[in-house]
Amino acid sequence: MAYPSERKPTPLWEPNIVRRAVIDAFAKLDPRVQARNPVMFVVEVTAAAVTGILAQNFLSARAAPLGFELQIALWLWFTVVFANFAEAMAEGRGKAQADNLRKTRTETQATLLRDGHEISVPATSLRRNDVVIVRAGDIIPGDGEVVEGVAAVNEAAVTGESAPVIRESGGDRSAVTGGTIVISDWIKVKITANPGETFLDRMISLVEGAQRQKTPNEIALSILLAGLTIIFMLVCVSLYPFGLYAHTPLSLPVEVSLLVCLIPTTIGGLLSAIGIAGMDRLVQHNVLAMSGRAVEAAGDVDTLLLDKTGTITLGNRMATEFIALPGIAPQELADAAQLASLADETPEGRSIVVLSKNQYNLRGRELAQKDAEFIPFSAQTRMSGVNINGRRIRKGATDMVTRFVVEAGGTVPPELTAIVERIARTGGTPLMVADGGRALGVIHLKDVIKEGIKERFARLRAMGLKTVMITGDNPLTAAAIASESGVDDFRAEATPETKLRLIREEQAEGKLVAMIGDGTNDAPALAQADVGIAMNAGTQAAREAGNMIDLDSNPTKIMEVVEIGKQLLITRGALTTFSIANDVAKYFAIIPAMFVLGYPELQALNIMHLATPQSAILSAVIFNALIIVALIPLALRGVAYRPLGAAAILTRNLLIYGLGGVIVPFIGIKLIDLAVTALHLV
Repeated sequence: MAYPSERKPTPLWEPNIVRRAVIDAFAKLDPRVQARNPVMFVVEVTAAAVTGILAQNFLSARAAPLGFELQIALWLWFTVVFANFAEAMAEGRGKAQADNLRKTRTETQATLLRDGHEISVPATSLRRNDVVIVRAGDIIPGDGEVVEGVAAVNEAAVTGESAPVIRESGGDRSAVTGGTIVISDWIKVKITANPGETFLDRMISLVEGAQRQKTPNEIALSILLAGLTIIFMLVCVSLYPFGLYAHTPLSLPVEVSLLVCLIPTTIGGLLSAIGIAGMDRLVQHNVLAMSGRAVEAAGDVDTLLLDKTGTITLGNRMATEFIALPGIAPQELADAAQLASLADETPEGRSIVVLSKNQYNLRGRELAQKDAEFIPFSAQTRMSGVNINGRRIRKGATDMVTRFVVEAGGTVPPELTAIVERIARTGGTPLMVADGGRALGVIHLKDVIKEGIKERFARLRAMGLKTVMITGDNPLTAAAIASESGVDDFRAEATPETKLRLIREEQAEGKLVAMIGDGTNDAPALAQADVGIAMNAGTQAAREAGNMIDLDSNPTKIMEVVEIGKQLLITRGALTTFSIANDVAKYFAIIPAMFVLGYPELQALNIMHLATPQSAILSAVIFNALIIVALIPLALRGVAYRPLGAAAILTRNLLIYGLGGVIVPFIGIKLIDLAVTALHLV
């Protein structure tokens, strides 16, 4: 099975997004917005203070030329605006995707079933538990569960992929999403969400990121940055009396310049953008994260639990082989199996009809005129079949069909036991077929492993993740599927309570656990897991329990999820390292310039040979603002992830972003100083 390709990523500097981000950057100057970011709030307050003093001096016609102070004030405002622009760019990419999703909303008409009649009503009037019928060409009017019928559905409005998917009543492929289109057959849908509560509404809210909450790691880093800001504020305040003692009194613009260059404005300005961009990168992989916490947790996952049916396998057992008993022609077995399956609308029943047609060219027959009596499957008999022309054909569980044969006066050859055991050892399901008292043979039903899954599990292993398959199957079947799919471990005969207990045991050992599932029985485990990824093709209960939804229903997508989570953490660490390191260069630019008149010996620290104290201070402030813009692409795209250990990642951060954070400002501030001097700005 081939999975849909990723969404095409939005270009980084897409004009519409840039225009919206510029407007939003100024709108975010609202102090109530800035207060959520302590570092940038301090910069805005200091910029406002410098601007106020400048205005007072200008109106009173006092003081000397205001050119230097005016430029300092402008670049302080630019620093705040550039930080806002970075956050607005990250949000803008999500808003652009939300706009595309909104286009899927139309004034859809729904065919409501009420008291046996069909009534055409606006889709917006539907309420939970209403039942509608949706035919080929119709838009599914709301989120719901298929309660009758089977149909091919185009889910491009949600997943971006036009390949149709099958939705049918019963099982784990019954959930449908409002705004998608039925392209063949018909289905009856029970609405499960009121207007405004649909999956599409949730998608729009999530990709816009407007309600994104900070993760614990992000909160901790914000507290650290706020602490550093307070410390440097105290340092700068203490320098004022020191300047008076040295007979070099410091002006407010100079003190503010020092404060802004010392506090970690670079990471402070980019922190929100990094978190929002992490969720945006997941959307590009067709995965919706309900919170930034889930993305961050994905970067530290130790154990991955996967449901078998519908997650590792395609979800439906398929007929792969007819095994006739001695003395029975294979074509006779196939013919009887097909007759017993013509009225069987389950995927297994349909696969038997298809297999008999493909292997023996047996065409489906119209039995309505032949007084055929179809025997439906039941939990009590565990058989189904047909009575026709005096024949009583049955297919089902080996023990029940064996009893049927014996009661009809027949016997079962001993070879049957060996066939059944061989199929069970390979992970298959044996389905016995009999015609009255004659045992004909066995149909081999097999869980089909999703294409490429073994290779992806190998890559997850290389990333340090342990994969565990959990299934309700017997140990023999579970072992065969586990071996074929390449998981590290498995749990057979698992109940929902077993899954929940396993997750809690792993968490009790201090491990972070990810769970992938698609069925209602997976919902408790999805809710308990640190990262719960629900398949979009699964049930409504699963989608509501998870904190991520994979729109492609591809279980191996966990690899991209983990990589993006690790990338978010690494990016945050790298830019924090760079931000703190580049303060070192600013010290050498500003400190000598502030006190060189009182202490000429400090000229020895002017290792960049900046032209004048004013040009040094102005150059440092300009660099401090421009570096935020320069790092926006890195914050949005993220630092490239490589499967390295923590020590190797730390070493790389120190060498690239630590050393780079020291060197780049030296070069940047010197170049800006040359430009400032050449343009006679000071």
